[in-house]
Amino acid sequence: MPPIVSDRTPRQSASTAFTADREMTRRRALVALLALALSAPILGAGARAQTNLAAAAAFMRQVGGELGTIFGSAASGAEKQQQLQSLIDRTVAVDTIARFCLGRFRREASPSQQRAYMQLFHSVLVREVVVRLGDYAREDVHVAVGHPEQNGEDIDVPSTVDRTGKPPARVTWVLQQDGGGFKIIDLLAEGVSMRLTVRSDYDSFLTSHDDNLEALLSALRAQAQA
Repeated sequence: MPPIVSDRTPRQSASTAFTADREMTRRRALVALLALALSAPILGAGARAQTNLAAAAAFMRQVGGELGTIFGSAASGAEKQQQLQSLIDRTVAVDTIARFCLGRFRREASPSQQRAYMQLFHSVLVREVVVRLGDYAREDVHVAVGHPEQNGEDIDVPSTVDRTGKPPARVTWVLQQDGGGFKIIDLLAEGVSMRLTVRSDYDSFLTSHDDNLEALLSALRAQAQA
C-alpha cells in the first residue's frame, strides 16, 4: 500500500514544544531583568532625592524647635544669646558664610586679619539672626516647616515663624550637605538673602573707607559689643 500523503505540517513532539516554550520564557525573563537594571539607577536617584528632602525638613523642624525653646524660656538676654550662639555654631556653616560675605577683600586680608574677622563674624552673626527673628523678649515662637525644594546643590526649606503678638514671618532656610547632615548657609527673610545683604553692606563700607580692612574690623568690634 502506498504511503498516505498529507499537506499538513507534522506536529512538534511534546518535548520539542516544551523546549521552545522554555527558551521563550528565558528570553522574556532576560528582557525583564535588563529593563529593571536600566531603570534601577533612575528609581534609586529619585528615592534618594526624596529621602534627602525629608531629612532636610526634619533637620529644620529640630532647629525650629530649639529656637522656640530659646526664645520661649525665662532666661536672661545674655543667657539666650549664649544659647543661640551654641545653636548657630552647631547648625550654621558660619565660616562658609563669613568667607562669602567678605568677597573679593578676603584675598587682600593678612592671616591675622582673617582670623580676627572670622571671630568677629561669629559674634555679629548672632545679632543678625536676632534682628530677623525678633528680640530676646520672652515669647512663644513656633516654626512651621513647609515642603523643601532642591535648588542646584542646595535645599531651600520654606517656613513660617509665628511669634506672640507679631505678624507671621516667612523665612526660607538654605541648606547645604555637610557630611551625613546639613548646615544652614543662608536665611531669606521675606525673600531677602541675609548673606547677600551683609556682603553688599561690607562691600559698600570698604569702598567708602579706601578698602581699609582694619576699618571694617573696628566697625565689627563695635557692632559685636553693642
